[in-house]
Amino acid sequence: MIKLAIIGSNWITDQFIEAAIASGRYQLSAVYSRSLDKAQQFAQKYLAANPNLQCFNDLELLGSSEDVDVVYIASPNALHAPQAIQMMRAGKHVICEKPLAANVTLAQQMFEVAKQNNVILYEAFMSMHLPNFKRLQQELHNIGNITKAFISYCQYSSRYPKYLAGENPNTFNPEFANGSIMDIGYYCVASAVALFGKPVNVKASAQLLESGVDGSGSVILEYAGFEVAIQHSKVSDSYLPSEIQGEAGALQMHRISVAEKLIKQMRGEQAEDISTEQHDNPMYYEALDFSEQFANNEMSVKAMERSLIVAKLLTEIRHQTGVVFPLDQQ
Repeated sequence: MIKLAIIGSNWITDQFIEAAIASGRYQLSAVYSRSLDKAQQFAQKYLAANPNLQCFNDLELLGSSEDVDVVYIASPNALHAPQAIQMMRAGKHVICEKPLAANVTLAQQMFEVAKQNNVILYEAFMSMHLPNFKRLQQELHNIGNITKAFISYCQYSSRYPKYLAGENPNTFNPEFANGSIMDIGYYCVASAVALFGKPVNVKASAQLLESGVDGSGSVILEYAGFEVAIQHSKVSDSYLPSEIQGEAGALQMHRISVAEKLIKQMRGEQAEDISTEQHDNPMYYEALDFSEQFANNEMSVKAMERSLIVAKLLTEIRHQTGVVFPLDQQ
């Protein structure tokens, strides 16, 4: 069993823990929070499965624990790099929630530390491991030469009303390396890279909030022979599916972040639902994928290259749209 520790105590942490346990390959062994009381409160629901579950409010003590193999980090984006680096220097493998880091320089540093300490650094981008996303990849050659793609993810943030009310939630705060492209938009950019690789050019625009982060935006990724148009937003909803067009047909993915449904439409034929049954927890498959790397004690070079391409694109998109984080200037 992989001995799992977690940093971060929000809903996504619960979802990953449940996915990891459902895989049958992990045991939750440690919970970290800056507040020991908060760590203990979060751990309560998991004590029945592991009465020896430890709680920490000191990262150095967490890193030195022999009861931890891998640390899952789901703290605010700005903390990903320093926390991951500290854990990897302590000899722990790291599963880091997307985006890997606030900028590409930090992402590169993280992978260097992983190599130096012979540990695995794994970016938790769940979408590409889902059966429907893999089916989408397999079907690309069936629709002929790709001519155009549209990837959309727009979801009104539950924290936007707080922002409008004058509060300063992490979601819209540059101090935490956040905003639409670093959250909602990440899924769009990373999905394009997972499907088509590194683009030859990128053009971006955004609508900035007074806080300095983007509330919404658009990105054009140029590839040889086609382009991918991306729309992303944390201040409005969209119900449009993402679509990849080929000379012979098109593929539509509903809610690309969780690959909810896949439709194949060939020219002159009826639309066909080619969706595959998936686990209720969309993080189940990334938990399995990491466990394979852990078993082989080898970090995927392909995954590392993909993460660095995405980090570079996100950094360039922010540069073009004028979104600057304090971490960019350090």
